[in-house]
Amino acid sequence: MALIEPEDFRLSKLQELRRLGIDGYGGRFDGAVPVRELTDRFDELQGDSVRAAGRIAALRGMGKASFMDLKDRTGKVQLLFQLNRLGEEHFHVCQQIEPGDLIGVEGQLSKTRTGEITVFVDRFEILSKALLSPPEKWHGLRDQEKRARQRYVDLFTNDDVMARFLKRSEIVRAMRAFLHERGYVEVETPIMQAVAGGGVALPFITHHNALELDLYLRIAIELHLKRLLVGGIEKVFEIGRIFRNEGISREHSPEFTMLELYEAYGDYETMMDLTQDLIVRLAGDVCGSLSLPYDGSQIDFAPPWPRRRFWDLLREHVDLRRGDEDAIRRKAEQLNTRGAQTEHPDYLAYQVFEKTVGERLVAPTFVIDYPKSISPLAKAREDDPGLAERFELYVGRMEVAPAYTELNDPQEQEKRFLAQVGHEDEKERIDTDFLRALAYGMPPAGGLGLGIDRLTMLLTDTTSIREVILFPLLRPEEGT
Repeated sequence: MALIEPEDFRLSKLQELRRLGIDGYGGRFDGAVPVRELTDRFDELQGDSVRAAGRIAALRGMGKASFMDLKDRTGKVQLLFQLNRLGEEHFHVCQQIEPGDLIGVEGQLSKTRTGEITVFVDRFEILSKALLSPPEKWHGLRDQEKRARQRYVDLFTNDDVMARFLKRSEIVRAMRAFLHERGYVEVETPIMQAVAGGGVALPFITHHNALELDLYLRIAIELHLKRLLVGGIEKVFEIGRIFRNEGISREHSPEFTMLELYEAYGDYETMMDLTQDLIVRLAGDVCGSLSLPYDGSQIDFAPPWPRRRFWDLLREHVDLRRGDEDAIRRKAEQLNTRGAQTEHPDYLAYQVFEKTVGERLVAPTFVIDYPKSISPLAKAREDDPGLAERFELYVGRMEVAPAYTELNDPQEQEKRFLAQVGHEDEKERIDTDFLRALAYGMPPAGGLGLGIDRLTMLLTDTTSIREVILFPLLRPEEGT
């Protein structure tokens, strides 16, 4: 029994093609013009012989003529197959075409009597015979899990899905261009790491057989990029995948994409200016507006964006004050926060903030000056050593971009790491090579992490992270 059973009537069409000496799975097809170009440049191309290729989206037979809609990632155009134009043999071949098949055509670009732009087909090739039917009436998949699992069908049947992922590609391309303009160097750093550093998330563990070594999929890019600051690459960035062995929600995926960048001789205010400039550029250039809809709200990205202190916002919205440990624990318990009676009050305040204040921050807002105790890689404020020079950008009720003035004192960083692991026998969890790099001297710097998935959600009005990830992690399909 085949793993995938072809549909009988489609298999019979393929068999008929093969009886006629046609393979059904063609090869190279040069000179195809994107469909949108045919329609956009119609006045210029009218009357010319053109070539196009794509998937058949609809088919309408009318005796001695057959109309089909040809679709590629740029758009859709009508095709007309005529018996008197093709001849009986080739017209019979075209009758073996079904919705979902991939074909290439050549013919005159013109309009029908009803005024529809059409390719009047003179020659065609069947490039790939589909043995499974697309969703009924070409309206696309509707089941959310099936859409994510069969993204290949989701893309060619749902125009808005295709548009969203093409826009994601534009966002990343424009992001790179922005950073290159500012003198940043793009690099690649290890995904498999001997020490899971740069964050506190639970890592995925793998094993290298030849070295007999357990390795971790990275939970952050940070520590390797800072090593490059030490090495003398003064503006550096990487766009890469991050892996965290944690929960899945509308805003969280265990595999996601981050932009991380570091700029020598900057600080967190440098990063605020850069973050604002970058997102304003992306909204304007990629989306065409600084006022964009998201989740029922209209978000105005026009600068300047407010900068609000962490403890000020907690006091304003939930009447919690810095140092009031009892009140913080009561509020955390009220919100069913894990460890409400045992965790550090600063950590609990952070959890309360996410559940209360963060849910109210729709317009772009820089939340600044977090507790130092929950910011182990950030430099403390000189005027208030209990606070870190750290911000998190909130937009659309989501945290999108954390950033710091980077801690570059190796002795202080070692103390912070030791406090973070908590036990003497867990020192192996500390990246001692990173401490050695700091000891050689890392310049003062600002650093930024920007979640590309969440940013794409914001710029495409998409409220689930798995709708902006082409192939999100899912449970295995039943029966596989």
